[in-house]
Amino acid sequence: MQAENIRNFVIIAHIDHGKSTLADRFLEATGAVEKRKMRAQYLDQLELERERGITIKMAPVRMNYRFEDKDYMLNLIDTPGHSDFGYEVSRALAAVEGAILLIDATKGIQAQTLANFRAAKAAGLKIIGAVNKIDIFPDGMKDSRLEQIAKDAADLLEAPLEEVFLVSGRSGQGVEELLAAIVRRVPPPKSLGDNNREVGRALIFDSFYDEHKGVVASVRVFEGEFKSAGRIILAATERFWETKEIGYFGPEMKKSDNLRAGEIGYLATGVKDLSEVKIGDTILDFKSQNSDLKNLSDLILPGYREPKPVVFVSFFPGAADDYDKLKKCFQKLKLNDSALHMEPDQNEVLGRGLKVGFLGRLHFEIATERLKREFGLAVINTFPSVRYRVETANGPIEIVKPEDLPEFFTAIWEPMARVEVIMPGRYLNNFYPLQNLFRIKETQVDNAGDSIKIFGKMPLAELISDFDDRLKSATEGYASFNYELTDYEKADVVKTDILVNSEIVPGLSRFLPRLRLEKEGRAMVERLKALLPRQQFTQPVQASAGSKIIARETIPAMRKDVTGYLYGGDRSRKMKLWKKQQRGKKNLLQRARVTVSAEIFKELLKKEN
Repeated sequence: MQAENIRNFVIIAHIDHGKSTLADRFLEATGAVEKRKMRAQYLDQLELERERGITIKMAPVRMNYRFEDKDYMLNLIDTPGHSDFGYEVSRALAAVEGAILLIDATKGIQAQTLANFRAAKAAGLKIIGAVNKIDIFPDGMKDSRLEQIAKDAADLLEAPLEEVFLVSGRSGQGVEELLAAIVRRVPPPKSLGDNNREVGRALIFDSFYDEHKGVVASVRVFEGEFKSAGRIILAATERFWETKEIGYFGPEMKKSDNLRAGEIGYLATGVKDLSEVKIGDTILDFKSQNSDLKNLSDLILPGYREPKPVVFVSFFPGAADDYDKLKKCFQKLKLNDSALHMEPDQNEVLGRGLKVGFLGRLHFEIATERLKREFGLAVINTFPSVRYRVETANGPIEIVKPEDLPEFFTAIWEPMARVEVIMPGRYLNNFYPLQNLFRIKETQVDNAGDSIKIFGKMPLAELISDFDDRLKSATEGYASFNYELTDYEKADVVKTDILVNSEIVPGLSRFLPRLRLEKEGRAMVERLKALLPRQQFTQPVQASAGSKIIARETIPAMRKDVTGYLYGGDRSRKMKLWKKQQRGKKNLLQRARVTVSAEIFKELLKKEN
């Protein structure tokens, strides 16, 4: 396939606007998947994606399309819509020349719609606007709601109204017209140099591990040609490897003899060391075995910015001997999710573990669930935290775990986030109570057609609790939001510990605002009392701030009738058994240690009124 007949593009949208369903129709229209094999959300390969109805991982696919008596190669990358997976989207944008900006006809332009549009525009892509789910409007553009959303899309794109396509991912209406627009309007890939030069260059935009093929890199070839059984070098490590297999996603992996400039496919490296292959690295293929590597840095393609984790959670294996397994499992996850940041951690109770950084709460939940399902590994995780700055006599330090707070300090600074919320104006009064609950300040309200935009600033620690859920509840699911990190501000927060049986529970320590200290401390112990199972001994549950106990609840011991089998006779026999039971419970209490499960941690994440 000549480069002028190749089109590389992505579908970007807010979550639940129908990207995967539209991708299904593309697969059907181009014959990439037979109708008898077709299933909903075909490109969503993870079980979690199907259960939650959202895209978590980007998914590339090659489609062959005949248009006006010419054959074209369409390389599509379906992308996630949730803001926590924005790094996935940014990597996909670097591998293509065009983007379909999809907008739900029932919801209009939402927060992540704007964020993805800005990212695609900054990447210099040709953006094609499309309004999805038009099948619910039988009158088409005669319906004022659909007409207004189409006009909003045209205004956003600064394009004529007729250049905004009306489609239905469910019925297939407008799909052929949209495919034709991709061919006509998305530019073909431009080679970065002469295909006859001595080197081929490809960008790794994703990767995963295969037991037989080693690390498999998803690549976009920018220059030259890669052949099966070729000799390649990974620029970051400057090590040579021999290609085990080369091919493309159709959408399943299909072998081919080569990948040429402009094409998207995969390259099985055979590398077993998971640290050797890095997303954003450049793969080079030298035609000559004696090629000069002195100017290797001049050949490296622009990679990706390093994602900055905002949520930190420590993970410990359920069994102490499983630390190496835990580490290897996270390394495999990182191959497929390069936004994860890992470093060793140690806990005097839980032993060796890993402190892992995530891009948001949903990112943390998904990674934790994948760890359990894909690797069958039982883990104990701490309460999520953010990175605080602490002023001390020896200068500022950064901490993630409240347990690391020094005994003497002068101030604590917390990270802030600038939030953009879009919702129908009728829910504005429902939003105001959330301001105090989540410490939102500097709010500004603007009109945006039938909706309103609310800009505000809030602590990142509040954002990663359950702000998303509470916002959706307050607006009946119509609100959406996007955020970006800003700076640090001095915080009036207090380190709070949770104790069970007079022992601090690792991972449940938190920084709480002083104004809500007692209220949230009491709510925490009450909820922990309701969540923890009863034992054979009494369990005192306490919240402490410094040396002061601010809340306490008691979980009563389970009672066992040890005298039930006795009948009649002297009461002293029963007294003897009861005293023996009391001594046993006292001994058990001295040895008892309560473990808080991962499920309980997740429940404790949710904020109470």
